[in-house]
Amino acid sequence: MWKFWVILSGLFLILESITTGFLVFWFSIGSVFAMIVSFFTDNIIIQTTTFLIASTILIFTTRKFVNVFLKHDKPNNVNSFVGKTGKVTVDINPLENEGQVKIGSEIWSAISEDDEKIEKGTEIIVTKISGVKAVVRPK
Repeated sequence: MWKFWVILSGLFLILESITTGFLVFWFSIGSVFAMIVSFFTDNIIIQTTTFLIASTILIFTTRKFVNVFLKHDKPNNVNSFVGKTGKVTVDINPLENEGQVKIGSEIWSAISEDDEKIEKGTEIIVTKISGVKAVVRPK
């Protein structure tokens, strides 16, 4: 029966490499624990219980540890523009869905936070990034 657990562990590792989360890996480790138990007993219920208990314990005890390394709320390059000031280079016109701003040395497509027209040359503050557009308001 140990061969089954080795194959299952390998399948979980392959599945983990395909997914973006970090969850299936613990099922692979749970399979290794079940494989070790299979050397001592042929009882499939004990082996399966070992697999389920080990996987569950690993998932819940390592969640906080893993989240430290996989934080999704880290600021990235795009979010670093929020709060910065810039200037309108092309009138922001919500009716025509056009407008550009210069923030630092970069040019961004922009929309107004309040759907108001903002004239060229106006200083703005970036309130958020929505897709590929900077959402801005006058300074």
